[in-house]
Amino acid sequence: MTANTPLSGNLRKMQTSLENIAQYTLMLDGTPVDMNAKIGETIKLSFDGTINCIACDRLTNKSFAQGFCYPCFRNAPEASECIIRPELCLAHEGEARDMAWAEKNCLVEQIVYLARSSAIKVGITRATQMPTRWIDQGATDAIVFARVPNRYTAGLVEVAMKAHLTDRTNWQRMLKNEVIDADIVATKASLTSSIDADLQQYVDTDDTVCSIEYPVDRYPEKVKSVGFDKQPEIEGRLAGIKGQYLIFDDNRVLNIRKHNGYRVTMS
Repeated sequence: MTANTPLSGNLRKMQTSLENIAQYTLMLDGTPVDMNAKIGETIKLSFDGTINCIACDRLTNKSFAQGFCYPCFRNAPEASECIIRPELCLAHEGEARDMAWAEKNCLVEQIVYLARSSAIKVGITRATQMPTRWIDQGATDAIVFARVPNRYTAGLVEVAMKAHLTDRTNWQRMLKNEVIDADIVATKASLTSSIDADLQQYVDTDDTVCSIEYPVDRYPEKVKSVGFDKQPEIEGRLAGIKGQYLIFDDNRVLNIRKHNGYRVTMS
């Protein structure tokens, strides 16, 4: 395969790792594409109209919740309500859409974290997903707030924290690199006492901060989101990558994760 050979495949969110800066790999039909190496080049992504569910692989006319067909959106464990609202998780009581899946994903150590971007936000991820989760959200830095034994308990901590912090990232400000000037270590210390005493036992004593830089030549001044539902062919000079967004040099941005399951050709 040469550098100019077109590659086709169903999109999945870019795989990430953290070295000196965030590293991004896009998998297309099993072939890894180093997206950091594409920055500064002109790329074209062409959607052929095919969408496959990321859970069952069946064809679907419409994608739900970033990649599911409607039946899987209703029934797949990966699309359970507790993914969005972890405080509703019942796996610790033996109730889940798929207990085998829940044992691997809900009944394992969870991290409640603080991440700094457009604001300081609170979030939850499995311990094995650090720093991937923080890179996916475009965080400038992040810190572990608490380590808890299951998703339900993580949800309780997060609910308590949401009285003081947001649980969402302003994606437009994140992409413009508008980062709040705040100290997440000090924020962690000030919020520890805000949760119930029975939850304070889970607060992590390690205040190590994970700092993340992104491969971006130029951030957009104004953000224009583009997508394959309205524009099946997207072409431009790649100016950078942050979160799960490709940033083009004319202020357009493409959310790769939003298009999970879409079959595209990249050239």
